[in-house]
Amino acid sequence: MAASRHLPKLPEKQDWSSKEIMKEIKKVDEKDLAVKTAAQAEQILEQEKEVIAPVAEEAAPEAVAAPGQPGPTGPQGRGGRKRGAGDRKPAAKKSSSLTDSGFIEKVVSINRVSKTTKGGTRLAFSALVIVGDGKGKVGYGLGKAGEVATGIKKALAAAKKQMIYIPRRGTTITHEIIGQCGSAIVLLKPASEGTGVIASGAVRAVCDGAGISNILTKCHRSNNPINVVKATFDGLSRLKAIRAVVQEVKPADTKEVPNASPSA
Repeated sequence: MAASRHLPKLPEKQDWSSKEIMKEIKKVDEKDLAVKTAAQAEQILEQEKEVIAPVAEEAAPEAVAAPGQPGPTGPQGRGGRKRGAGDRKPAAKKSSSLTDSGFIEKVVSINRVSKTTKGGTRLAFSALVIVGDGKGKVGYGLGKAGEVATGIKKALAAAKKQMIYIPRRGTTITHEIIGQCGSAIVLLKPASEGTGVIASGAVRAVCDGAGISNILTKCHRSNNPINVVKATFDGLSRLKAIRAVVQEVKPADTKEVPNASPSA
């Protein structure tokens, strides 16, 4: 291990000739060549640190530790940040999807539509919105206006007027059902706790608005968001309450017929 090469500390003098500077550098080279053991090299390095340390403190009093190197207060992690367990910040809570009105509002799709008239072509925007309270009540609405914000407001007002109640069993639906609208067919199946919402964007928005967090779905044929939403509402609106389902599954009580006594 050889000591790092550095320029010698020259005594104070205004003018230095090139020969004098070369002599001083030669002395340092001879000193480096004299290092034969690791202990001697470490001793020279410590002497250099003692000379450099005061200068470094004056130049940068608040030095930042390099990534992966120990800092002034202890071992630090990547980027010089302390990785102690006690200094970890708690995870930020996810913001609730409920709006100020107390409903879950989700925009499913926004389309640009045009209408050709005698004076020219009129452009407008149509919005499909889902509104629900997360407790079983959900509705959808369509709004069209010249601006996107106005179209969404119209859709929200229409969705709040036609909300329906969906019977549930815990966090899933009561039984399997198929909904249809036009060429769109949606299969809805109950799922166990922890399954999650296995659905596309349009069906997922309806389930989130109704408070259904465990369900299995499958869309067949058409993928038009409007028809898919209508097919989902068609299936959910025909769901039966859990009591009605249990009564249908329960077998009818059979009366025992007494055995006839043998004829004498």
